Amino acid sequence: MSQNYAHMLTERFLRYAAVNTQSDGSAGQVPSTPGQLELARMLSGELEDMGLENVHVDEHAIVTAVLPATMRGVPRIGFVAHLDTVDVALSPEVHPRIQRFDGGDVCLNPERDIWLRVAEHPELLPYKGQEIIFTDGTSVLGADNKAAIANIMTMLEIMTSERPAHGEIRVAFVPDEEIGLWGSKLLDLERFDVDFAYTIDCCAVGELVYETFNAGSVIFEIDGVTAHPMSAKNVLVNPLLVAADIMAGFDRAQTPEHTEGKEGYWWFVGMESNPAHATLRMHIRDFDRERYEARKAYVGKVVEYVRARHPGARIDWKAEDVYGNISNTLGESDRYPIALMYEAVRALGITPNTIAMRGGTDGSALSARGLVTPNYFTGGLNFHSFAEFLPIPSFLKSLEMTLKILELAAKDR
Repeated sequence: MSQNYAHMLTERFLRYAAVNTQSDGSAGQVPSTPGQLELARMLSGELEDMGLENVHVDEHAIVTAVLPATMRGVPRIGFVAHLDTVDVALSPEVHPRIQRFDGGDVCLNPERDIWLRVAEHPELLPYKGQEIIFTDGTSVLGADNKAAIANIMTMLEIMTSERPAHGEIRVAFVPDEEIGLWGSKLLDLERFDVDFAYTIDCCAVGELVYETFNAGSVIFEIDGVTAHPMSAKNVLVNPLLVAADIMAGFDRAQTPEHTEGKEGYWWFVGMESNPAHATLRMHIRDFDRERYEARKAYVGKVVEYVRARHPGARIDWKAEDVYGNISNTLGESDRYPIALMYEAVRALGITPNTIAMRGGTDGSALSARGLVTPNYFTGGLNFHSFAEFLPIPSFLKSLEMTLKILELAAKDR
């Protein structure tokens, strides 16, 4: 039976991965790219074919559907996955390849001579002898988050064909998680009316998440003063140098490449500039809410210092909260979905690995809206890179986790 489930999972994943759903942070609309709506419509058709009720795709490409309960007294459980794949300057077209890993270097693309070297990626070694889904070296794999979509859709296929007893199940597939969790912020919680939910959006088998960063974004707009070099003294104000002084105001030891665990950071992620104007973008991350707020306040102090240094420049800045730490929202009455997640992983004989995720999930936005939404593993590794890979046995464990949560919830009634 497990082999049959693995085939169902893999077939679905490969089909969904073939749809280009890379999101675009500059689009200014949700969904940010047409491929996400294409995938949303594909999924809604499949949900209708499986007999789910209230299948709906809204103007933002948010898909919702309901599988009615077959028994009473069981919590209404939701599952959430995002449609988009991340833009990290790789091809938006994904061409997955299944290879059996023999323990040596993996040739991802013989035509382009692209390799995944074990010396550079020792995280491959525990999966020796397994069939693994790799990229072709030109794109991300998109297991973040199409592994979750395949997981949820396969679960629904199993529930509708094999008909085990279960409570009400609701699903939501949302766009633009990678560029600000927009789908989960816009999700209609009347359509997605559940007692609690899960995202399936992290890494190796056993990883469980109910802590994420508090996250913010900052945009600095800098107007300089142009002048010809022949008469520039005491006149010209170079916005690039003003931006450089702003960046110099932040501790280089508190950046992503120098932090780990629950250490927060500053991250300058982009700049556009010309002789008259510069736009500088920064991310703020911290697990602790008070430290996060202190970081935002510190930005203002840096700007005031740089304004004093460059009185001819105009510097405006704006900070925006992007998502919060799931754990910020948890009360004592909210612990059941987390306990259920741990019960399921142990029932499968998997050692739980609780991680404070150095990132965010759709659950970060949903939990802030009052819907407790912890997260568990897809089985994939190296998200957001050409080195992303998805061991099929781990992928299958993720599906088994989903099924076990539903089984245990039904027994707990």
